[in-house]
Amino acid sequence: MSKRLADWTRGEQAITYQTCTACGHVQYFHRAFCATCGASDSREQRASGKGRVYATSLVCRAATPETRAHVPYNILLVDCAEGFRMMAHGENDLAIGDDVIAGFKPFAGKLVPFFTKRK
Repeated sequence: MSKRLADWTRGEQAITYQTCTACGHVQYFHRAFCATCGASDSREQRASGKGRVYATSLVCRAATPETRAHVPYNILLVDCAEGFRMMAHGENDLAIGDDVIAGFKPFAGKLVPFFTKRK
C-alpha cells in the first residue's frame, strides 16, 4: 500500500478515496484492505468533489455544546462522482437529487467538507 494522501481528516482541503487494484472496488473510508475482496493493495486518489445528494437530514437540536452555534445544520449522504458515498455537511436547502460540489467550512472547531448546489 502506498503512502496516504493528506485530506480533510488530516487538515487539508481535499477528499480522498481508495480504489482496489485487485478488484476495482471503490471505498471512501481509508482501510488497510479492500472491503470487497480483502486485498491489501489499494490506490488512493483525490476526489473531484462533485456528487449528487442521496439523503438529507436537517439537525435542529445540538448534540453537543460545540455544535449549538451551528443549529440548524444539514447532514447529507452524497453519492460522489467517483463511485463512493460519503456523509458530510451541506447547505440547509439541499434536497435529494441535487447536484452538488464540495467546499470546506469550519464546524465545531474542525474544517469539514461542505456541499453546495452545483451551478
